[in-house]
Amino acid sequence: MVAGKKLSGSKAIVTGAAQGIGEAIAKTFAREGASVLVADINLQGAERVTSEIEKAGGTAWAFQADVTRSQEAKDMVKKVLDRWGAIDILVNCVGGFFRFSPITEVPEEEWDKTMVLNLRGTFLCSQAVAKHMMDRRKGRIINIASMGGLGPNPFALSYLPYGTAKAGVIGFTKHLVKELGPYGITVNTISPSTTVTPRVAKVRDAESLKKIAEQNPMKCLVEPEDSAEAALFLASEESRHITGLNLNVNAGTMMI
Repeated sequence: MVAGKKLSGSKAIVTGAAQGIGEAIAKTFAREGASVLVADINLQGAERVTSEIEKAGGTAWAFQADVTRSQEAKDMVKKVLDRWGAIDILVNCVGGFFRFSPITEVPEEEWDKTMVLNLRGTFLCSQAVAKHMMDRRKGRIINIASMGGLGPNPFALSYLPYGTAKAGVIGFTKHLVKELGPYGITVNTISPSTTVTPRVAKVRDAESLKKIAEQNPMKCLVEPEDSAEAALFLASEESRHITGLNLNVNAGTMMI
């Protein structure tokens, strides 16, 4: 990994970075010169990603945190500031869902857990870095939402709690733009379509993935690296006046 210039000297936190889109973002940021906190509840996975970044010549630090817990989110931010002195970029990538089921079969507890997993961590981590970024009058916050937050997938079974939570992430982002914009902080979302990640592999078989790919104009599935490159753009100086954007990475599946 040869450090590039787009994020040279930047300090970044990427949550949910032990696999999938979060892993791809952490590696892309490190490739471009950022020091990256690889944060995840799965420490072993975070350590693997960190090791791969370091072997490639990047700078990373594995950190275990359940960012749906307020104190853990605060401790994570404090330890980064103690070690690196600044946080330039926060990527909220923690999220997911548990299964596909119609509304008549969604238990209340599952609804609540889905909201916590996708929304609370995004709020708590953003809250934890906000004062630091406001004091510095600079910062980038990037929230990973989903095409499901824009509406149901027209070609595949969607999951109601997950789509609702991701719509909340998009709405949260817009409100945060209003608060943090005067301090020079940009806040944006990325909404991928079905992406080839370990989580997706657990809930969709090869045949269903093939059908999904066939229905979009580009006849392909989105890869984690596609969202990672979108995040790189939103984290870089090239996007310094772009805020409140929901960037769709979906091969044209849904055009909004």
